[in-house]
Amino acid sequence: MEQNHSTTHEHRDDTGSKLGMWIFIFTELLLFGGLFLVYAVFRAKYFEDFHIAAHQLNVFIGAVNTLLLLISSMTIAMSITAIQKNHKKFALLLLSITFFLAFIFLVNKYFEWGLKIHHHLYPGSDLVLTLTHGEIMFFGLYFFMTGLHAIHIIVGMTLIGYVMVQVKNDRINSGNFQHLENAGLYWHLVDLIWIFLFPLLYLIT
Repeated sequence: MEQNHSTTHEHRDDTGSKLGMWIFIFTELLLFGGLFLVYAVFRAKYFEDFHIAAHQLNVFIGAVNTLLLLISSMTIAMSITAIQKNHKKFALLLLSITFFLAFIFLVNKYFEWGLKIHHHLYPGSDLVLTLTHGEIMFFGLYFFMTGLHAIHIIVGMTLIGYVMVQVKNDRINSGNFQHLENAGLYWHLVDLIWIFLFPLLYLIT
């Protein structure tokens, strides 16, 4: 009887945990949805300026980062399947790959931002202040949205690192993998946001 009560309590905790994650994801979608709307409004208003400024972005790096995140979403999803089948080592390998791909994404972003800063194409720089209002708006939105996304990447890497430790210590296993699923949901959110950011900033010129 006591065991049944424990199982019921654990099931309620899992349900509440997943519900909490979905609510959090919904609020994040509202946040970025609002930013996408702001970007669309200003792009329509300053179409030519946005067109000129967008050509300063490196489409190749953006495409590589898109590919990295797509693969990382696949590997973290595969890690959940692996842990469900009691393949602990394989799950850890897949999570390590996900973490590594996220790190490479940030390295690419670091060099991309570094190049912009080197050329003084950042908000508030003397060069940017000489540009048109629309170009100033573009670079402001570019740095803010990609910076906010990078913060989400770092949070996601922290979650992935946490669940890796939990898997290694057998606290996440085939009978208890809710934390890994939540980390996967968060990572898919990070991927989804970039799927919208990449064409908006890099491709629609």
